[in-house]
Amino acid sequence: MIALERLWTAEEVSEFLGVPVATLYQWRHHRTGPPSRKIGRHLRYVPEDVMSWVREQE
Repeated sequence: MIALERLWTAEEVSEFLGVPVATLYQWRHHRTGPPSRKIGRHLRYVPEDVMSWVREQE
């Protein structure tokens, strides 16, 4: 059986990274932040994508 992780909300990523939610939306607009996906009207993040993005930052 495949273990599925719950997607993170913008608020959860904001808290994890210590940045305002507005910053996440700016990063998305400029395509500079962690990869995100729109699920309907909602912005969601795959936790491993966020972790990978963090590891790539210098």
